[in-house]
Amino acid sequence: MSKIFVDACFGKETPYTPVWMMRQAGRYLPEYMEVREKAGDFLSLCHTPEMAAEVTLQPVDIVGVDAAILFSDILVIPNEMGMDLRFEKGEGPIFDKPIKSIEDVEALLGGEEAAGKLTYVYDTIKIVREKLANDKALIGFTGAPWTLATYMIEGRGTKTYNLVKKLIYTQPELMHALLAKVTEVVKYYLEKQIQAGVDVVQIFDSWATALEKDKYFEFSWNYMKEIASYIKAKYPHIPIIMFPKGIPGFLDEIDGDFDVFGVDWSTPIELAKEKLGSRYVLQGNMEPCRLYSKEATKEAVEHIASVMGGKRHIFNLGHGILPDVPVENAKYFIKLCKNVGKDF
Repeated sequence: MSKIFVDACFGKETPYTPVWMMRQAGRYLPEYMEVREKAGDFLSLCHTPEMAAEVTLQPVDIVGVDAAILFSDILVIPNEMGMDLRFEKGEGPIFDKPIKSIEDVEALLGGEEAAGKLTYVYDTIKIVREKLANDKALIGFTGAPWTLATYMIEGRGTKTYNLVKKLIYTQPELMHALLAKVTEVVKYYLEKQIQAGVDVVQIFDSWATALEKDKYFEFSWNYMKEIASYIKAKYPHIPIIMFPKGIPGFLDEIDGDFDVFGVDWSTPIELAKEKLGSRYVLQGNMEPCRLYSKEATKEAVEHIASVMGGKRHIFNLGHGILPDVPVENAKYFIKLCKNVGKDF
């Protein structure tokens, strides 16, 4: 694996600041679309290890990032817990029978039984590990329990979160029962990813911004911390990245046994450095839409580099890359990041 990348995750001095691109990094590549068409549909691509491995490796081979991010989807977890998942064009993921009661929670598969059904993910990791260059790291990931539970209760993506937030305030015991069950599956899922060959694991909390402060720590961050502590206790050599999106006002109370804090694009890098830079390596935080303009990309890279000084930082986007970003611009971003020490 990439010693430079893993050392950076642990805050050690490296020749340059490593760079990788947020999950979904391959979906703007024509080569990805070719494989996607062969697969027939998105879930089939996730379930076919040879194809999933191919698209995992594409950003490394074509764009030149320092680490590969496993190609999969966060919702394979509730899918294998027993919820029927489908993807509709223009709508995204849909669960036709969302969670509505404690009986629904109790009916879900849990723990190692559910995690054990995700063999296609572990097979993908093994294939990638065999083909990935020795100087590149492989990053595994999962959705945070709160983000997964949001989809499981809402049944699809949401802008209001009214169903899941209604349960928080009216049936908190149901929410905690669901979150606890998902948390146990995630622990085993990440552990099996590590056993299959990933070098780093990341926990994405895409819907962190939906909660007010006290509810965020109660219903999301505390479960993420529990997962991180479980993994760190068993695999202390594996860097853990936490990525909660949209919580700049909560940084004073962030803590836990992890190594890297992912800074989203809405959180000023200066603020993240002030609040967390002495305790954690920071990752991020360029606004993904800057990739539409080379000038805007260069401006952001210069700014982040000047704030971070090349230390305790991993260059990355502040959330997912968009599918219509020009490949040439993505390559330009990587080149800029890798030449930070020379240019600035």
